[in-house]
Amino acid sequence: MLDGIVDRLGLVTRDFADVLDLGCFDGAFAAAPGARVARVDPGFAFARGVGGIQADEDRLPFADSSFDLVVAAGTLDQVGDLPGALTLIRRALRPDGLFLGAFTGGATLATLRTVLREAEPDRAVARSHPQVDVRSAGDLLVRAGFALPVADVETLTVRYRDMARLLDDLRHAGAANVLTERHAVSRATLAAAAAGFAARADADGRVSERFDIVFLTGWAPSPDQPRPARRGSATASLTDALKSR
Repeated sequence: MLDGIVDRLGLVTRDFADVLDLGCFDGAFAAAPGARVARVDPGFAFARGVGGIQADEDRLPFADSSFDLVVAAGTLDQVGDLPGALTLIRRALRPDGLFLGAFTGGATLATLRTVLREAEPDRAVARSHPQVDVRSAGDLLVRAGFALPVADVETLTVRYRDMARLLDDLRHAGAANVLTERHAVSRATLAAAAAGFAARADADGRVSERFDIVFLTGWAPSPDQPRPARRGSATASLTDALKSR
């Protein structure tokens, strides 16, 4: 996620003096030399480890117009109030400030979700929190008041030898079920899901799992930003232009 954010940041030809690293984890995001970086994480140990502040993304303790760049990698998909968090991020930005975010969404864990549903055909139980797809992510940026919003997705495929290894990865990544209402999984259900997972193995004995990384880009509104032309203000006919070809 950080690699993707850095790639997108590299396309921006301007400097950022005050940066908010939101969901900082181990402080791996490196801002430009000379930039002042405030690091925030909802996890106490992560925040303390980098000398940052512990705070939830939908309860940011910063005044309006405090930063000209906000970076958020890996945590926004688990926020209770995502529209509220994005609104607070936009308010924390100065005019023409940039927000770059990334989180897993879309069809992430499609195989695991399928085998768990098949293992509990008579009982519809949510085993993971809802995922935000790329179209909804773009709509959320607009709703939060960002200008020039862009949402795109990159898909990663990871191949596992068994379901237990996948679950182990999710636990170590802090990506297990974070829903308030959780229901215990019986051994029979886990065994049936593991069997369904194994049945999807390829010739190498590995099962492919999908991870969609949704990237968000948005700017705090500013009077000097480029704006789309007013609807109906065109002076040339698209039909005539196509005919000329």
